[in-house]
Amino acid sequence: MAEAVKRLWPETKLAIGPAIEDGFYYDFDRKNPFSGEDLLKIEQEMRKIISADEKFERQEMGKEEALRLFEKMKEDYKVELIKDLAGGTVSVYRTGKDFLDLCRGPHVSSTGEIKFFKLLSVAGAYWHGIETNPMLQRIYGTCFDTAKELEEYLNSLQEAKLRDHRKLGPQLELFDIYHEQAGAGLVFYHPKGAILRTIIEDYEKKEHLKRGYQMVITPHIMDVSLWKTSGHYDYYKENMYFSSEEGREVVVKPMNCPGHILIYKSKSRSYRDLPIRFFELGTVYRREKAGVLHGLLRVRGFTQDDAHIFCLPEQLRGEIKDIIDFVFETMKVFGFEQWGIELSTRPEKYIGSQEDWQKATDALEDALKEKGLPYEINQGDGAFYGPKIDIKLKDALKRTWQCATIQCDFALPKRFGLSYVDEDGKQKQPIMLHRVLLGSLERFIGALIEHYKGELPLWLSPTQVLLIPVKETTVSYTQKVKEKLEDRQIRVDMDVRNETLDKRIRNAELNKIPYCLILGEREAKSGTVSVRKKGSGDQGAITLDKFTEELINQIRQYK
Repeated sequence: MAEAVKRLWPETKLAIGPAIEDGFYYDFDRKNPFSGEDLLKIEQEMRKIISADEKFERQEMGKEEALRLFEKMKEDYKVELIKDLAGGTVSVYRTGKDFLDLCRGPHVSSTGEIKFFKLLSVAGAYWHGIETNPMLQRIYGTCFDTAKELEEYLNSLQEAKLRDHRKLGPQLELFDIYHEQAGAGLVFYHPKGAILRTIIEDYEKKEHLKRGYQMVITPHIMDVSLWKTSGHYDYYKENMYFSSEEGREVVVKPMNCPGHILIYKSKSRSYRDLPIRFFELGTVYRREKAGVLHGLLRVRGFTQDDAHIFCLPEQLRGEIKDIIDFVFETMKVFGFEQWGIELSTRPEKYIGSQEDWQKATDALEDALKEKGLPYEINQGDGAFYGPKIDIKLKDALKRTWQCATIQCDFALPKRFGLSYVDEDGKQKQPIMLHRVLLGSLERFIGALIEHYKGELPLWLSPTQVLLIPVKETTVSYTQKVKEKLEDRQIRVDMDVRNETLDKRIRNAELNKIPYCLILGEREAKSGTVSVRKKGSGDQGAITLDKFTEELINQIRQYK
């Protein structure tokens, strides 16, 4: 692709072009924006290069030689990359008569081995993801061995567009994100979205209390000294919001854990008290770069279903296994049946001793092994204070979503001087587990919307039943039906607009409301309701009591 772009527009500068999970991209610095027609031209040129079966020739050279070469080619971004590379040599690849690129490789032996490909889209991307750097143009593409695989992938992309929560959320009046006066990355829940979120929160509160968690609430703004003690000031500062209050520097909390630690420290603890499980639906704020914001999946303000467990060493593995069970039970309730698991180990920058890191990693890994769960090692991707288990959901399109995390932490209890009194009257340090089940509620709601294509299960639907009076004369009966359903805690709305019956039914379908009750003179006289079920059409007329009981039974099934 890069060679084709350089053939067509030689003045274009090359930046970086890696392979990614579902294909590849390349960032280009070009004065004029790439158009849809340009992508077709690039594809045609790529096919010529493939037909020519050009060999990929690898060459190693010293950094100084490489710098001179790319400076001569006026490839400024490559020069910067070479300067940042460690070691004394770099590798380049040549194809065709005169195309050369900086690349680690390896590659297929020649362009003729490349089979079925498609250029997908163009997006803006800051160089190195930093907003003050030049804005580049990123072309995304994908490639497969067979035409069938490519076709299946392109079909899945089309289906993903239909499920995009960024379109469905506003369309279904659940939320919107950007307001010019408020800023980017901040979520505004509309009434229906607030109902959906409240349903999720109420379920979580009930389940946590049932499992021995204690509810806590911590402040949104806390003194900077707290974050210096926790290590966030040194390891997470670029993602934190700072302000000042009465001459003191304060932080808008990016994490809930230091607040939970202070609650633990508020009084002396005995070994008999442990494990202590604190739970908070805690809203946090993080300075995310504008270029990485993405719908509900990456925002600046979000709420976590955050818990911190303080336990004895002998309780650690049992607590980890209980959390894993809790995660799986919760995911099944919300309709997710498949997942993948990663164990992330010590990163380059970390706090605590290597010995404690090893103990923490062993505890997490032993729990996975004891439960017989398959997992992959994600080397060096742990939090700065401890290793972690990430449980990633797979949705209806088999895409993965990061939600649940379990982190094992020996370091923060030590930094904050946490202790408990053991059975011999001695002061000991507890072990701390950080964990979320759904993770960010915003991200999880985005995943739910895309998993169900906006057609949420009955128990989660903000409006479960829509009442449609056929005529003005049946509005009073419709109101009585509404009151009776609300008495049974069924979420119900009325459509009394001066529109045709067909148009109102169609609108209910577009708003993905599970049930419509059509209420005419006949229903008013007989005390019945005519039922329409989304996706199944007319279900006939039944008594209101029978409909209500059937609906309640369906809602109860999720439990």
